[in-house]
Amino acid sequence: MSVIATPETTASTSDERLVVKNWKNPIIYGVLAVLGTLLIALRAPKSTISLGISDGVSWFSAEPLQINPQVYGWVASIAMLAVAGYALVTTNAGKTIGRWVAPLFWIAFASGLVVWAIGSTERASLSLVSLLTGAVALSIPMIFGSMGGLLCERSGIVNIAIEGQLLLGAFSAVIVGSMTGSPWAGLIAAMVGGMLVSALLALFSIKYLVDQVIVGVVVNVLVSGLTGFLFARVLEPNASTLNSAPKLPAFAVPGLSEIPVLGPVLFNQNVLVYLMYIVVAVIWFALNKTRWGLRTRAVGEHPKAADTLGVNVNRLRATNVLLAGAVAGMGGAFFTLVSVSSFNSDMTAGQGYIALAALIFGRWTPIGALSAALLFGFSLNLQFVLSILGTSVPTELLAMLPYLVTIFAVAGLVGRSRGPAAVGKPYIKE
Repeated sequence: MSVIATPETTASTSDERLVVKNWKNPIIYGVLAVLGTLLIALRAPKSTISLGISDGVSWFSAEPLQINPQVYGWVASIAMLAVAGYALVTTNAGKTIGRWVAPLFWIAFASGLVVWAIGSTERASLSLVSLLTGAVALSIPMIFGSMGGLLCERSGIVNIAIEGQLLLGAFSAVIVGSMTGSPWAGLIAAMVGGMLVSALLALFSIKYLVDQVIVGVVVNVLVSGLTGFLFARVLEPNASTLNSAPKLPAFAVPGLSEIPVLGPVLFNQNVLVYLMYIVVAVIWFALNKTRWGLRTRAVGEHPKAADTLGVNVNRLRATNVLLAGAVAGMGGAFFTLVSVSSFNSDMTAGQGYIALAALIFGRWTPIGALSAALLFGFSLNLQFVLSILGTSVPTELLAMLPYLVTIFAVAGLVGRSRGPAAVGKPYIKE
């Protein structure tokens, strides 16, 4: 039996769609607000946190900030409960929750947990500058990885192979850096290593139309096995000549590094951090202000329309995938030219997958992916800081912290995100 759509039925259907209520986020906010209140407010530690803010600046001196975890816990809990109440009332009224809700809630929730965790340590005293400086440094591979993923996915290619690009970049950097004695040669080799992984991704996903997710996973496994084998057979027996690369230099930017708090964090870093600033700025400008960026976004959203306007879709995709490999390879150089001077099997420890999550979290934008990667870097550094301070939180739980943050982001608990419409879909010219 068929039903003929009349204006009346169409209008009623539209009205019914308008009143559909999405209770997922309000319920999550409410549950987490209650759980957060029970933990960070009702069970807040009594010891006061001493937070240093004048480290790294010669002309600025200030007493450490004193934070009462009990007071802050209640402030954060009240903010969470208020946001959760607003979300419930707004959703019940059939209205859209404001965009400010998710950031405000997660800032209150995360900062409340951080204050509670630091307050529960044996010595609740740390430097804010050191905490943030370490977070920026540890974010580097994830930032470069997410930028590489961005270039691929805005072109319509799923880049699961970020992990392999980081790993082969680290491997290539340590070998060339050790053989030449030049960290700059190692950095170039890291970019080439990332491009080799991208070449495999482009070959099978663009030319042979293999499922892009499967190709990415297989490439990651291939690179992991290959580098692990070469590490055991080649690098370890010749560690002094092939596995001891010099580190990239670090320097302070005159003037800017003397800005209180932010100066030492942003402008007294390794050279790779400054290259990261340039790469993110160039990618943002190129994607939004150039013809190449317009074509890249068109290819990722509607490749057939781009093709009709004279854009060689597959050539542009292949070019961008190779470029993405070079960018991700720079992130791999962090592991062997900045963090340590030697390579170990699977030393990237899944950060390529976290970079992919940062890309999703950041809604496929350069600034969003940068912010998300910095958040993951902060959670990773917080794990180390809390361990050093002697927290009562189990070390196993701390090790899970960056991955828990990743799961929350990918699960959409920070709001919905939609990728490019044509991502993952091979283009066959008619």
